[in-house]
Amino acid sequence: MGIALEDGSRVGVIGGGPAGSLFAHFLLSFAERMELDLSVDVYEPRDFTKPGPAGCNMCGGIVSESLVQALAIEGIALPSGIVQRGIDSYVLHTDTESLRIDTPLREKRIAAVHRGGGPGDIKEIKWGGLDGYLLTLARNRGAKVVAARVSEVGWDDGRPQVRLPDRAETYDLLVGATGVNSGGWQLFEALGLPSKRCETTRAYITELNLGNEAITRHFGSAMHMFLLNIPRLDCAAIIPKGNFLTVCLLGRDIDNALISAFFQNPALKRCFPSTWNLAEGACHCAPKINIREASRPFMDRVVLLGDCGATRLYKDGIGAAYRSAKAVARTAIFSGISAQDFRRHYWPLYRSIATDNRFGWLIFSVVHQIKAVHPLLRGVMRMSAKEQAAPDTVRRMSIVLWDMFTGSAPYREIFARTLDPRFLGRLAWESARALGSRTLATEEVAHE
Repeated sequence: MGIALEDGSRVGVIGGGPAGSLFAHFLLSFAERMELDLSVDVYEPRDFTKPGPAGCNMCGGIVSESLVQALAIEGIALPSGIVQRGIDSYVLHTDTESLRIDTPLREKRIAAVHRGGGPGDIKEIKWGGLDGYLLTLARNRGAKVVAARVSEVGWDDGRPQVRLPDRAETYDLLVGATGVNSGGWQLFEALGLPSKRCETTRAYITELNLGNEAITRHFGSAMHMFLLNIPRLDCAAIIPKGNFLTVCLLGRDIDNALISAFFQNPALKRCFPSTWNLAEGACHCAPKINIREASRPFMDRVVLLGDCGATRLYKDGIGAAYRSAKAVARTAIFSGISAQDFRRHYWPLYRSIATDNRFGWLIFSVVHQIKAVHPLLRGVMRMSAKEQAAPDTVRRMSIVLWDMFTGSAPYREIFARTLDPRFLGRLAWESARALGSRTLATEEVAHE
């Protein structure tokens, strides 16, 4: 006999970030469709309306165009008070040159957002945060938000129980959406979840308070991406948001030496007026990020989703949270809440995210090799520049770079595009020309 939710069932959600909030929203939406009366409690100690650490969710804050479209289909349109800027292009920087690449469809569909109320040194709160907006969606659906940090869980006659200092609450289903920067994993290990923890590494994020006028003048609505030959740095970005620039470094255990190397790099300094003194902002952090999924994210009446389970490598973590939240909610309402139900209906999506990340690792490995071989890197830039200069040309390299840096397409799809003989042929041709130009320049110098 399966385990299922029924009228009067109680559901607890630990974590009110995008994964937890969207799960509660979809669960109650599906339950209403099935005329099922549920009680949902979302445990979230942070106040997302406050600036600084009290409302921060430690994230770069880019909503991909694929997620913008998916949310719109769900009837969820991000309000203008949430989106600090619409991103219509990015500028790609190498150690020696820079190139602007427009969105393939020439639409501003990538949203730059703050996850909470904004950085700690914000002068005036004029914008809302994405996490607060999504949590409000869940609350409007009927979820109860409990402003408490869960420090202990256990079992009560075969049902998971959340234990607070002043009371204990027993649920028919307990959902973990705690991320990886809290002690959430210990809670579910205490329940006996037979899973290996997800693997994490350190990233780096800082917010530069430069003012809206200066940012608009020097950065506009472009996100700046860096392909720099710095060891352990997989990806670096500067994202304009209202009065702030978010600087985000991703790679293997970002440390002070790597951060210093980035801020001293000539490519970064080219982005700013020479009179500006570059340094990390007053609000900065080194959050852990999930780079390899937990081995088994469910058991009877317990399931993990979002960053503490499986998320996309480096990009579109909010999109992965959306897809996982909807899959778990659909399983719980229409199939059941046993381990077998989650394995049948949630596990395929979970594994697809994890498998796609393997392609992501392969792509970033190739990128590291390209960064180390100057003619190949010049070939990438030459190919992209010619595509941008000829609007009617098929933009093979531009689309690959756009989707890779913005998270708008699966890594598997991006990798498949790079295997197109026309893509490889053009890259080889431009790289050979770059090598020839460099060889000729070297010979001219030698003759002089």
